[in-house]
Amino acid sequence: MKQFIDFIPLLLFFIVYKLDPRTVDVAGHELTVGGIYSATAVLIISSLVVYGALFIKQRKLEKSQWLTLIACLVFGSLTLAFHSETFLKWKAPVVNWLFALAFIGSHFIGDRLLIKRIMGHALTLPDAVWTRLNIAWIGFFLFCGAANLFVAFTFQDYWVDFKVFGSLGLTVLFLVAQGIYLSRHLHDADTTTPKTED
Repeated sequence: MKQFIDFIPLLLFFIVYKLDPRTVDVAGHELTVGGIYSATAVLIISSLVVYGALFIKQRKLEKSQWLTLIACLVFGSLTLAFHSETFLKWKAPVVNWLFALAFIGSHFIGDRLLIKRIMGHALTLPDAVWTRLNIAWIGFFLFCGAANLFVAFTFQDYWVDFKVFGSLGLTVLFLVAQGIYLSRHLHDADTTTPKTED
């Protein structure tokens, strides 16, 4: 559910981007709908609405959600202010690399790896497995950032499609691979967990 909620602004951005540009009259004001700039405005507004609603309901946002929202506001606003999509093209790489940096930092700062802080309440794994898992997430975010940057500036006609569906596909494939990897170690973790007598 969390992933779906995070995906809503991006999906709305994609829909508006794909519309043929047209002028519509809203309360006596002419607005252009369709294309990168109106899609960017929709991305900013929908992000504020979605994360604002989450904040009101939960009284907090996760750090990753704050980072996503701030990046959306900064890069989206720069895109609109300077009328250049280049700023928005940098959003996904920068966000992915900041996530990678957070995972890298957890090897040196704090008492637990970031992946263990995220998943430790649900899984019991050996420390070596947590370390490999954390490194895998670092590699994933570095790769996603590089892939987004490459597509955005090499295949300009397809970068929005990749931003929405390519990144989603990569995430799903990585999560499936992670699930397969974890399934090999869950049994080992169970055997090291003390059993209680009824």
